[in-house]
Amino acid sequence: MAPKTPIPPAAWSRIALFAMDVDGILTDGTIHVSADGTETKTFSVLDGLGLVRLAAAGVVTAWISGRHSGATTVRGAELKIPHLVQGKNDKLSVLCELAAQHRLDASQIAYMGDDDIDAPAIAWAGIGVSVPTAMPSALAAAGYVTARPAGLGAVREICDLILASRHDTGNGK
Repeated sequence: MAPKTPIPPAAWSRIALFAMDVDGILTDGTIHVSADGTETKTFSVLDGLGLVRLAAAGVVTAWISGRHSGATTVRGAELKIPHLVQGKNDKLSVLCELAAQHRLDASQIAYMGDDDIDAPAIAWAGIGVSVPTAMPSALAAAGYVTARPAGLGAVREICDLILASRHDTGNGK
């Protein structure tokens, strides 16, 4: 799916913070819960490498999840995500706190989400992003909807757009 209106490379190149929801963005939204209460999730290595490359290029990343999850904590630690916020449904409030902490304005922030609780943050960010399977409110707020599905490279698609706008692939090229 293409952006609703073309987002110029200059807008992508201003992004200094890429924040996102977890379930339904970094995963396909499925949570596996065993009888003993253990939880597993599936994360894409494509997305992981994109986030590592963004960090190498100096872009700050943040995960903002409405629920606590050990699987999210472990994956966030593996990728060295500097801002991992769990159990917060007011995503916009968290995003504004991060913006203030890093002295950024909305035009320097991309936010990616898929549900009603993400819509205000999507709408506020300089570049609001969602995925094709998102809820209508998230899709309506987004300026860009990924071609790739959630949990299967959607985050990488955005990482690559940010890096390409800087002519930086995050791997020295």
